[in-house]
Amino acid sequence: MPIVQILPVLDYVPNPADYMAPLYKTNLRAGVLNTTGQSTNYILDINIPTDETPRFWVLMATAMVCMSND
Repeated sequence: MPIVQILPVLDYVPNPADYMAPLYKTNLRAGVLNTTGQSTNYILDINIPTDETPRFWVLMATAMVCMSND
């Protein structure tokens, strides 16, 4: 992925045709669940425009990680 610039937007509504890719700190998707039910390794979702349906990317288990190597 190219560098992603994150700009805060008030009352942002994502396009339902885009894939909301989860962003993780490391390539391990496991982690201790906090009180919200999210993994402590999880950061946020990144909205990615795509020609495929979001379901395609979910079935491919597509995610993004901040870690540059193992």
